Amino acid sequence: MTKANKVLFITQEITPYVPESEMSLVGRHLPQAIQEKGREIRTFMPKWGNINERRNQLHEVIRLSGMNLIIDDTDHPLIIKVASIQSARMQVYFIDNDDYFQNRLQAADENGVEYDDNDSRAIFYARGVLETVKKLRWCPDIIHCQGWMAALAPLYIKKAYKDEPSFRDAKVVFSVFEDDFKESFSADFVNRLMLKGVAKKDVANLKTPVDYATLCKLAIDYSDGVIQQSENINEEVLEHARQSGKPILEYQTPETFADACNEFYDKVWETEQK
Repeated sequence: MTKANKVLFITQEITPYVPESEMSLVGRHLPQAIQEKGREIRTFMPKWGNINERRNQLHEVIRLSGMNLIIDDTDHPLIIKVASIQSARMQVYFIDNDDYFQNRLQAADENGVEYDDNDSRAIFYARGVLETVKKLRWCPDIIHCQGWMAALAPLYIKKAYKDEPSFRDAKVVFSVFEDDFKESFSADFVNRLMLKGVAKKDVANLKTPVDYATLCKLAIDYSDGVIQQSENINEEVLEHARQSGKPILEYQTPETFADACNEFYDKVWETEQK
């Protein structure tokens, strides 16, 4: 079987750009480990407002920036920045926008109050990554989406971008973390996520209000493989994954995770290629 040689990581958090957490440590170390196993990688994360651009030496990639994404009938400029983790020989691309990310923290503000437009931020992030990969003219074999912020990418890849050369042969893996959000998305979320190629029937299972479990189940529906990333994850989501019949990588310790994930990519690739 042909190995899946190119892996795109659509990640929610990467240390050292944001504080250490289970998610940010996976975001930092998994791409490096996969690259060291001989695969070609690209890695994306949101340019959260708590990222120090000067200290981390972020700079804008002019040739990739300048596009507008329309969400809820409003133009939102897409800004692409990049930085390098020298010790890992790894580049990280950042999706930025003044409205959604500048001067704002991650899911919640300084007082722990979740931003009421987290749903729009997730739409912008997923679409921003996919538009940027198109511009890079890079064709990943595996697209590994990590965390709820990347949960719309599987739907868009399989529907809105299915005929794009960068994505038409790609297989999607979704990692479910314990990290979640508490406030349901706004009532018109389903209307705002719509895009050419996405039909109402494609999101018929998105019962409103959309909560964390509902969003993750949508991601699983449009993925080719699922990873239980945290030891304890939402049981409703885990059961949905098991009932889907798709390959599942059960929880792994940090010591074994990279090797198991590396094998899982090929399993997903080969399963879908038969």
